[in-house]
Amino acid sequence: MNSQIRRATAEDAAAISQVIIRSLRQSNAQDYLPEVIAQVEKSFTPEAVFALLSQRQVFVATLDHRVVATASLEGDVVRSVFVDPSHQAGGLGRQLMATIESVAIDAKIAVLRVPSSLTAEGFYSKLGFRKVRDEFHGAERTIVMERHLSMLADRG
Repeated sequence: MNSQIRRATAEDAAAISQVIIRSLRQSNAQDYLPEVIAQVEKSFTPEAVFALLSQRQVFVATLDHRVVATASLEGDVVRSVFVDPSHQAGGLGRQLMATIESVAIDAKIAVLRVPSSLTAEGFYSKLGFRKVRDEFHGAERTIVMERHLSMLADRG
């Protein structure tokens, strides 16, 4: 299959929403209560994703022109990194994060931050992110992580 990383367009909003909701229900549901998943899903309806496209730099990974993963950058914060469960562990998340890091380095961002789910903590750790603190929003635990990019930018 032919994969591509590109900027998301308005036409991608529904597909991005579907990828995120599938991932929440199948992957994140292993670490969070159903009511937490249901609450988070409300932030990723097609309409909500459409609105995010104007607030963040949103990227998608496609396989044969079908959206199967997404990630975004809002200032120095990585947001909404999701890979469809049927395509997880295939490198698409790493490819999206490499794109995000490249954009951040070009923007002279020295430290990338990510509010990680429990589910994704290991993924971000493998990419060099380190835990800074835990945050709790009701029953939802988020792990705030960061990665210093200044040394990477100096090499470029």
